[in-house]
Amino acid sequence: MAQEHKAGFVNIVGNPNVGKSTLMNDLVGERVSIITAKAQTTRHRIMGIVNTPDYQIVFSDTPGVLSPKYKLQESMLNFSEGALTDADILLYVTDVVEDPTKNADFLAKVAKEKSPVLLVINKIDLVKNQDDLNALIDRWKEILPNAEVFPTSALEHFNVTNLMARIVELLPPSPPYFGKDALTDKPARFFVTEIIREKILLNYEKEVPYSTEVIVEKFEEQENSIHIMATIFVERDSQKGIIIGKAGSKLKKVGMDSRKDIEKFFDKRVYLELFVKVEPNWRNRENKLKSFGYIE
Repeated sequence: MAQEHKAGFVNIVGNPNVGKSTLMNDLVGERVSIITAKAQTTRHRIMGIVNTPDYQIVFSDTPGVLSPKYKLQESMLNFSEGALTDADILLYVTDVVEDPTKNADFLAKVAKEKSPVLLVINKIDLVKNQDDLNALIDRWKEILPNAEVFPTSALEHFNVTNLMARIVELLPPSPPYFGKDALTDKPARFFVTEIIREKILLNYEKEVPYSTEVIVEKFEEQENSIHIMATIFVERDSQKGIIIGKAGSKLKKVGMDSRKDIEKFFDKRVYLELFVKVEPNWRNRENKLKSFGYIE
């Protein structure tokens, strides 16, 4: 008898900077979520989809849990808390450096979770001896007694295969939720904005990257090439100057770095034009957050 098809939603939650995006990309096998060393790079829930003839796993990576300081962060926390309610399997990601008592309120919600919880302790390549690791695992077992623990190193691809095998075991029987050729539920231009935002995070210091938003105004795909026009929105004139740089040098670098990655992603030649506009205080303006896709 043929095996029944399985499908389910696997939601990845945890604090910023513990390696959620690196882990998801390892599990999905494609660069779906942007990865940088700065906190808060994932603002939306991103879905990466793994298909085989027998199963479909829909992964979503959530913004790191944080105490909201402004409207944009409130909507980010809503994405993370929403992830608790609609998961077939919950991956709670922490690492060996993080204090296990951080964000106790959110952890208390995870502890009450009815769905299976897999606790991923990432970055174990940083632990010097086995006793320290065992002590950390015991500590986490007290905090999340129902969770199964997976010590991993997403960067070194250590124990990720076992984690994946366990996810497949836990999937409920179900027909696929998306077409079997789907890799993600996001449109192509979403990846363009994520790549550009990643380059902004890597090229600028301090708070500038967090007050930027990128909107793709034009995405014209030909057989061998794509013409893209994108606008980087900032909150103040001074930030616009910083983004552009002396004689446009900074913006040019962001454009070149982005274009290389976009060409790799789509496997086509890319003609990219970047513009910078000031949109005062957009992070606290509901109509702007709506138009940027943060509020339904």
